[in-house]
Amino acid sequence: MDEEYDVIVLGTGLKECILSGLLSVDGLKVLHMDRNDYYGGESTSLNLNQLWKRFRSGDKPPEKLGASREYNVDMIPKFMMANGALVRILIHTNVTKYLNFKAVDGSFVYNKGKVHKVPANDVEALKSPLMGLFEKRRARKFFIYVQDYDEKDPKSHEGLDLNKVKARDVISKYGLDDNTVDFIGHALALYLDENYLDEPALDFVKRMKLYAESLARFQGGSPYIYPLYGLGELPQAFARLSAVYGGTYMLCKPECKVEFDADGKAFGVTSEGETAKCKKVVCDPSYLPNKVTKIGKVARAICIMSHPIPNTHDSHSVQVILPQKQLKRKSDMYLFCCSYSHNVAPKGKYIAFVTTEAETDDPQTELKPGIDLLGPVDEIFFDTYDRYKPTNQYEVDNCFISTSYDATTHFETTVQDVIQMYSKITGKTLDLSVDLSAASATPEE
Repeated sequence: MDEEYDVIVLGTGLKECILSGLLSVDGLKVLHMDRNDYYGGESTSLNLNQLWKRFRSGDKPPEKLGASREYNVDMIPKFMMANGALVRILIHTNVTKYLNFKAVDGSFVYNKGKVHKVPANDVEALKSPLMGLFEKRRARKFFIYVQDYDEKDPKSHEGLDLNKVKARDVISKYGLDDNTVDFIGHALALYLDENYLDEPALDFVKRMKLYAESLARFQGGSPYIYPLYGLGELPQAFARLSAVYGGTYMLCKPECKVEFDADGKAFGVTSEGETAKCKKVVCDPSYLPNKVTKIGKVARAICIMSHPIPNTHDSHSVQVILPQKQLKRKSDMYLFCCSYSHNVAPKGKYIAFVTTEAETDDPQTELKPGIDLLGPVDEIFFDTYDRYKPTNQYEVDNCFISTSYDATTHFETTVQDVIQMYSKITGKTLDLSVDLSAASATPEE
């Protein structure tokens, strides 16, 4: 403990573990500490006994659910885009050698009371029951424009400068109706609100291209992949990476008090009477509660089922997005389902999550539209957790604090936070220009 480090990382949540791995690969001397005796922090995975202990203390899970050790229930369940930034980080750091992935079966959207597959290209647009005949033709033209768009080829721009033209104007050029814009914006481009419509359209088009490219990459029913045995494998894989590059890990370190000098700069961390010195501290909000502010609350239901979610083509793993307008809400709702096919439950069992940004103090009522889509459930747990973001000036205090995980069931917002933190810590831009075609992140069949 008495050594000096470039960076001390507190908490083994996914964001902290990714950063620990990246910084170690960069040659920085990293000490990683956690007050818990397990990896993952808030983003850990629980077996059945741990799940019962957390949500129903005193009770034991019924035997009909199967062996406890066969369950890996993510506390922050998220799928990753096959061509997305997290996969690029996994390949950039070679963490893929510690993990096995499997494609996710389905990507669906809730529209007018029903669940539909998300159309991702011109061919699927023509088949989709989400649109009428004339709207399908308009959508097809729009999808072809997006597929053909190449930043470096002005011929593909159709006279539109996407750095200046708003997304709203590109959409209106193709005459798409509000219903189509709703599922494209939220289930395909994965925006959390409508603000993107008044932003330059380049990000919107890039997000749509990412979805389509990810879908094409593994020829599956969705653009998403997910690790076998659940997301709890990810923090451990990055921890292993950090250790390979000389990072030091210490679990079960109580208190972990960040020490500040007279100028308010962090210079070390004290635990059990010993202080390790450092130049920078990286942590989740729970380690520096006086430097964060509450920005919301996530409501969620965790369900154990004996069948796939109805109307999702019997998908063993699936994401369903319920856009806010469809529910007359301010925020989207998300359904995440995984099963024994990803080794997170015994044969015949499915784990489903319904999550959303809480807008009331009654999660059971609020989550009902999503829960109603699941069909019969064997067991259900309700839960809420607060979300925080940093309020400190990292240039002043040398503290780099992650933002709490949101309700989304995909990794796009999580990875953006990691990339931004990396740049603040190192002053460098993370190079994610890896050759995905030669990568070893290929899912198992």
